[in-house]
Amino acid sequence: MTVPIDLVLQIFIIVCAVASIVVKDLLSAAMILGAYSFFMCIMWAQMGAVDVAFTEASVSAGIGTILFVAAVMKTTRRSKD
Repeated sequence: MTVPIDLVLQIFIIVCAVASIVVKDLLSAAMILGAYSFFMCIMWAQMGAVDVAFTEASVSAGIGTILFVAAVMKTTRRSKD
């Protein structure tokens, strides 16, 4: 029963990983990495590692995304690509 859920989560994780590398906008990349961390959190919870899932959710998906977005907001664009 959990195999289809795992496959869908793995596809979302791979898509988020590739999209965060390919995208040109830094804010979009930071948000996609937040989604990647969230999907990893769900994957850890699905595997039964609830403590790792909680840490992933609070540190990577929560604080990490906020720090990435704050750092991107402090930067300025030099050229218009």
